Amino acid sequence: MPLSGGLYGCEDPTYWKTVFDVYWDVLKAKGGKKKNLSELDKWYQEELPGAIAGRKEKYLTQGEVVKLMEWKLARGKFRPRLQQLVATNSSETVEICTRKAFQLLPDVAAAITELSQLQAGGPATASAILAAGAPEAVAFMADEAMESIPGLTPIRYTLKHYILYLGKIQLCVKKLNQVDTEKVWTPHRVEMCLWAWAMAQKLCPSLLQTLSLGGEKAADEADEDVRPTKKRKTR
Repeated sequence: MPLSGGLYGCEDPTYWKTVFDVYWDVLKAKGGKKKNLSELDKWYQEELPGAIAGRKEKYLTQGEVVKLMEWKLARGKFRPRLQQLVATNSSETVEICTRKAFQLLPDVAAAITELSQLQAGGPATASAILAAGAPEAVAFMADEAMESIPGLTPIRYTLKHYILYLGKIQLCVKKLNQVDTEKVWTPHRVEMCLWAWAMAQKLCPSLLQTLSLGGEKAADEADEDVRPTKKRKTR
């Protein structure tokens, strides 16, 4: 079953699970010389959610938001100005703002609006904050995931565009959970798969060859070395 239309249009959870299983391999290929990317991603995907869940009320500390921005920029285009801006938020402001944002869920639009009060708190950064603590409700606004969904290009880093993206992600989650007895699919998990699928096609298509996800290009390039990809404009 070749996925000529892309992973997003696939409703078979078996394919999605296989893509999810190669996520860390794709991340390693993406990291290249950025040796800290895998470490940062492990922190974001595993350690940070655990820290947030362990608190009486969900919130992030100032240090966590600064590190989250470091993770976000390591995954995309490095923009030192954003790193500098996010560090200017006071500890009190960060904790109050992030706590209120989580309390506003499941109203994602209201939660993102609340987080926009933070310096460097645009929709993409806000979605990263919320996805870390509420993956069942929010997907990170990753360029590659958005570009994998029909109708979302050109990308606009606005709340309106994010809500459109999230709606399409939620529709995908619903379809997958309807046929998957394990019902493990969340917006964040779907977003991770879309990111892995898109990046694998560019960096390591051999990982997708057995699923025919990369088409003829994957077969042709399966034995080639991993090559750096042209960086995209990021938020």
